Amino acid sequence: MEYGVLLHFLPRDCTGLRLWDGGAPQAQYHHRHFFFYGRHRAPSLPCVASASSFSDCQPVRLEQKRRVASTRPEAAFPWGCDVESLESGQILQEWLSSQGLPPQKMELQRVEAGGRGLVAQRKLRKGERLLYVPSSLIITTQSEWSSPKAGNVLQENGVPEWPQLASFLISEASQGKNSPWSSYIAALPQQPRSILQWTALDVDTYLAGSSIKDRALECIKDVNYTYHDLQERIFSRYPELFPSKVRLPSAGQQLALVPWADMLNHSTEVNAFLDVEASSKTVILELDRAYEKGEQVLISYGKRSNAELLLSYGFIPAGPNTNDFVEVEAELDPRDEMFTAKLDALQAHGLSSPQRFPVKLTGLPMQLLAFARLAVSTSMQTQYYSQMAIAATEKGLASNKQQWDFDLEDKIKAFQFILTICEASISNLTRFLKGKEDLLGDDIIHRGTAAEIGRQPKAELAVALCNSERTILYRAQHVLRMELLELRAKKSGSRLGSKLNPPSFGPLEKIGNLFGVK
Repeated sequence: MEYGVLLHFLPRDCTGLRLWDGGAPQAQYHHRHFFFYGRHRAPSLPCVASASSFSDCQPVRLEQKRRVASTRPEAAFPWGCDVESLESGQILQEWLSSQGLPPQKMELQRVEAGGRGLVAQRKLRKGERLLYVPSSLIITTQSEWSSPKAGNVLQENGVPEWPQLASFLISEASQGKNSPWSSYIAALPQQPRSILQWTALDVDTYLAGSSIKDRALECIKDVNYTYHDLQERIFSRYPELFPSKVRLPSAGQQLALVPWADMLNHSTEVNAFLDVEASSKTVILELDRAYEKGEQVLISYGKRSNAELLLSYGFIPAGPNTNDFVEVEAELDPRDEMFTAKLDALQAHGLSSPQRFPVKLTGLPMQLLAFARLAVSTSMQTQYYSQMAIAATEKGLASNKQQWDFDLEDKIKAFQFILTICEASISNLTRFLKGKEDLLGDDIIHRGTAAEIGRQPKAELAVALCNSERTILYRAQHVLRMELLELRAKKSGSRLGSKLNPPSFGPLEKIGNLFGVK
């Protein structure tokens, strides 16, 4: 089995127990088998349950007719189904029902995007609770393995939860019908479209124009490192316990797989997330809107940009995504006589040059504004370098109440600094898109659709991502140019100085006020 199958379920960028936010109904949605997090954290990945949420539940042996295997299972064992398969999903639901899943108000059907999804069997009210997946049907690192020794070896060697869960699936899949989880494994998609299945050449080819190229390469590198580490430390030492073709992702929190809930598809317009109901210790979904009979019930994978959705799940929503942003890279000019002093100020507060900042449709980050102010400052303003560097950090602006001397000419330089960054990024994206015209044709380049299945799905995804990033940058470019026109008009009539309050996050239309421009 190749690692991409498991990476579909085990994205590596999750860093904590998280609840969901973000969301939406009518944009394009996509099915992913996923995870659900516990309470009171920022969002990351959908459908992962904290194993600690069920820590006081005793392990339950699932009923299953077992055959005695006289030989070691073959390494190349069967796995999953076609992403549009309803039969395997129906078999899964029947098995889950026999193991304690209560009657459901949703049924599995084929849907326009995502292959298959859960559809309302009757009218559903806003606030209605669904699913109620019992803890006995949730896979955690404490779940009973068909090969107990394999689970013990991983735990004794301190393997993190993500690789443990992936190894559990592989181990159970290698048991075939002998595994109590065989119905669940058979319902997982054989060919997930994860960016972690891309080669480094794919990333260089298709993400050359995007701001996430380096992050994608890092993801692939981390996955390969984790696999080779586990192969050397564990798999090669216990070949009788682990199938030979295994590649695993890594992360670091205690998580759980939630069968049936992972049939829910994502939309950028909903705001519904899974949770654990304390009284019943079941995984539930509380609806944030009403649904008609036959309408697909949707869930949010969290407030993620298009780039983050591509990295974690291998798709880009076709509809608007209010959480979308593009990262831009800002750096000090090494020819600046104060370069060393400015760099020292940044490094003293955990920053560097270059430094990346997110630009959203709704505004520029305050940290980028502070970095720009530092970058254009003069040798006469060295006493403010540290304050500016602090303001460029995640937490600095909230506590930094100082004011800096900032005349009109400095404001113009700071705006121009940011504008130059945005325009350079636009140029890179435009060059990339022009280079793909022969590959995809003008229609796809200008339409920017992200087809799930197509003649060149990787290229189409890359084009869709670049178009969404360019849209954000074009908006920023327009507003910055308008602000600069206004500032230069003021300069021609007055050279009076003013004070700049530390910038705060806000709409691009208000960017002038962020710099104290009245």
